[in-house]
Amino acid sequence: MQIRRWHAHASLEALQEDAAAKILQSAEKSIRERSVFRIVLAGGNTPKSLYEKLAQADADWPSWEIYFGDERCLPPSHAERNSKMALDSWLAHVPIPEQRIHAIPAELGPSEGAARYSQTLKAAGEFDLVLLGLGEDGHTASLFPGKTWEDQDAFAVFDAPKPPPERISLSASRLSFSRQVFFLVSGESKKQAVADWRSEKPIPASIIAPPSGVDIFIESMLLG
Repeated sequence: MQIRRWHAHASLEALQEDAAAKILQSAEKSIRERSVFRIVLAGGNTPKSLYEKLAQADADWPSWEIYFGDERCLPPSHAERNSKMALDSWLAHVPIPEQRIHAIPAELGPSEGAARYSQTLKAAGEFDLVLLGLGEDGHTASLFPGKTWEDQDAFAVFDAPKPPPERISLSASRLSFSRQVFFLVSGESKKQAVADWRSEKPIPASIIAPPSGVDIFIESMLLG
């Protein structure tokens, strides 16, 4: 059962400001307690603007460890890669050591890339924070409705309903193995997915269920 805490914001800017502040607070606490902050990044437009804010922040960047929730099977330099977006908007502008940025090797193809990333994740242990988005169809990461999802740490996706069809995604159980999970939800097109979520329909986003629950940073207009 997913425990949800809804954080409504009057504007996208306010949403991103609050989320950025909460991420930095989470990092500070994790580094103080465990000397490391392991965060899983999401793709999409809302996270991109958030990452640009984080690039301006003062943080103990060398203690951050970066992972990704999903990736498209495209070359590393492709503009639609989540890792490329995160690098350009944030990671290339702060002193996180290169060996602490664990991009999904999706350029190897779905099967090989998933197997390699599953090995990487075995050394990660419990995440400190997972960032996720919400698609118009209720998907999150590359967990799409109507599909069969494997339960290994990272698994191959061959038939995503939006291009490109080949992807790699962390499983619902691996995304849930985290001290905190933040969803970032904005845009009028998400209104039906949010309504389905709130009415307990079994959309993919609803199966991310860490013991501590999930925090959903959302534009107020989507809750009307």
